[in-house]
Amino acid sequence: MTAKETSGVDVPRFSSGGGVMTAAFVAGALGLGLTLLGFFAAPEKTLHSYLVSFSYWLGIALGALALLMANNAAGARWNVVVRRLNESVVATMPVYLVLFIPIFLGARHLFSWVDPKATLPAETLKLLQHKHAYLNLGSFGFRALVYFAIWIGLAALLRGWSVRQDETGAAALTRKQRRLSAGGLPFLAFSLTFAAFDWLMSLNPLWSSTIFGLYVFAGGFVAAIALLCILASMMVRSREPLGRMINDSHLHNLGKYLLAFIAFWAYMAFSQYMLIWVGNLPEEVPWILIRREGPWRWVGVFLIVGHFAVPFLILLSRDLKRNPRALAAIAVWVMFVHYVDLYWIVMPALHTGDLALHWTQLTSFAGVGGLALGFGLWRLRGAYPVPIGDPYLEESLRYVQP
Repeated sequence: MTAKETSGVDVPRFSSGGGVMTAAFVAGALGLGLTLLGFFAAPEKTLHSYLVSFSYWLGIALGALALLMANNAAGARWNVVVRRLNESVVATMPVYLVLFIPIFLGARHLFSWVDPKATLPAETLKLLQHKHAYLNLGSFGFRALVYFAIWIGLAALLRGWSVRQDETGAAALTRKQRRLSAGGLPFLAFSLTFAAFDWLMSLNPLWSSTIFGLYVFAGGFVAAIALLCILASMMVRSREPLGRMINDSHLHNLGKYLLAFIAFWAYMAFSQYMLIWVGNLPEEVPWILIRREGPWRWVGVFLIVGHFAVPFLILLSRDLKRNPRALAAIAVWVMFVHYVDLYWIVMPALHTGDLALHWTQLTSFAGVGGLALGFGLWRLRGAYPVPIGDPYLEESLRYVQP
């Protein structure tokens, strides 16, 4: 069987995007190859650039997984028509396990706790020794394997059951997805929180923030919704059958998600700053002070305006959220400023006096993103672009925004 009839729309298996998939794999290979050359010339700059790109794309995949699980756990029905797009982003999770290897192998160029310099102040060395039980390369690698086991396991089961339902139409598979999502969300929350601690917060091993994991997750979740807005808008403007199934109300709801979680990101950012400011503790304040000096200060101002104020005010428009071209444009902007946000988190650990611009930021971004995009398209090809076996698909197709 190659096609099925759904509400008068013939739904063939997805077979488009071959050229884009090939181009993505080529861009990924070239980007990673050039990044490897950059490592031999400037290992610290290259690995910090790579960490930003890796965190960016993995954060989007994790945000998509969280969105998929939250909708399943809540029993949402309107989103069924766009769920396969979300699942295709989630399906890229195994790629990041492979792409994590350079971070593990190059850890001593990223994290000062791997091989502390003897010239560091005695108090600093004492504190690092105190944290050694947690911050050591062995436990760092083991925890990473646990994180990826959780993420890949959840992604594989949820997508696998969804694709199998295309053939069987078994309602029991919907119940399985909902139960796993509800039970798995705490494991996803804890794992991505500690991953943020390990891979980003430990760039400054003497600094800590209990809300940092939520802040990093909020940015990735917003970017994941933005990517889903872009993909849905592209489908609407294409000749793909899925484009005829996505209506203005679906786009409107995606736009409302984007609006709501932009506000959530701003709340997390403000909460972290407020808690550090109120606490005024010597082990917490330096992280903020570095980012309030020199060029990093203006990056912070840009994030306040560009990551919150501008998209929040624009997305208040009902008409814009129902316009595929306009929604995609603001979503592209949101994805761009999310990269700036991660850059603002990572790069001051390397350079405090300048923006630490380096050409490997472009090559690593293309390398990680190209490989993930190509893999996602490869997983989608041959499958139905919409979960045709889901018992709530018909209701989703008839969905009208109240």
